[in-house]
Amino acid sequence: MPHAAFSATNPPKSICLLRASALGDVTHVVPIVRTLQSAWPNTRLTWIVGKLEHKLVGDMPGVEFLVFNKAAGWRGFAALRRQLAGRRFDALLHLQVALRANLVSALVRADLRIGYDKARSRDLHGLFVNTRIAQRSGEHVLDAMASFLEPLGLKQSRVEWNIPIPDSAHEFAASHLPEKTPILLVSPCSSHRIRNWLPDRYAAVMDRAAMRGWQVLLCGGPSAFEREFGDAIVERCKHKPIDLIGRDTLKQFLALCQRASLVLTPDSGPMHMANAVGAKVLGLHAASNPNRSGPYSDRRWCVDRYDAAARKFRGKAASELPWGTKLEYPGVMDLIAVDDVIERFETFRNNQTGGAP
Repeated sequence: MPHAAFSATNPPKSICLLRASALGDVTHVVPIVRTLQSAWPNTRLTWIVGKLEHKLVGDMPGVEFLVFNKAAGWRGFAALRRQLAGRRFDALLHLQVALRANLVSALVRADLRIGYDKARSRDLHGLFVNTRIAQRSGEHVLDAMASFLEPLGLKQSRVEWNIPIPDSAHEFAASHLPEKTPILLVSPCSSHRIRNWLPDRYAAVMDRAAMRGWQVLLCGGPSAFEREFGDAIVERCKHKPIDLIGRDTLKQFLALCQRASLVLTPDSGPMHMANAVGAKVLGLHAASNPNRSGPYSDRRWCVDRYDAAARKFRGKAASELPWGTKLEYPGVMDLIAVDDVIERFETFRNNQTGGAP
């Protein structure tokens, strides 16, 4: 039930949002912030966010960000506790169920503490909230998060991101990408490594795009793993891509996505970042259900082998599994063939060119 005290004429004075990680989920919180700002422009919004994720959203206007550095261990908790000392909020939106996030939430004093329903709770989440969102199945992750607004008496009727991108990031993108050439941006790695496709298959799709006259761009984070994975792809490419792995920031990546014609990626933070800036996404799904965690705005170009994975690894149809089941088994992404991805690429290309060869 909506909180009786809150309305258009009597909005809450302050709200704290807790979603520290990860990049994809943080992008799903941005529309909640936009809805709150539109409905209650005078309500003070505080967002507890992770150190990396702060680099993505920390310049959003009208929001106070408190950075929680989980890598600092108990020192990170102590630093956050000092920032929250003596403060109380009208409401806490506890948007993360991991044990660490539950412990962080204990530092936040709030009269109304909104958390997940019992089916989506774990790690003693229920002990840290006093109001739960409605229990629903079949929702995209973004829509599930949007339901945190309902106990406040609001509804997210419009999904809006508008994540700020500085001019310097646009200049970086313009300096690396041509304006008149179609661009395939490939971000090949997920933080869940088992969701990653195979280097030789990425290379085959990238070569196909290059043969079609597309400029191919390879992006990724600065980790040694992503560099090695990118090298394995480039090694197998007959047509060498522009390689920006480890050389672009999160903001620069957003600007690159805005210039790209199509973004090829597994289920990952970059998938949702690309979607947030309006890019079309060719998502690779076998370990996860694209209807739950695929690109929110447009999933027409995704490859969906989730049902095939369910039948192979669980012996039943995907529709028989609990909603949100992840199928992160070794070899699951092998179910996606090169031809599956090329078919989606060619269908997208034909859609963009009106069927011209």
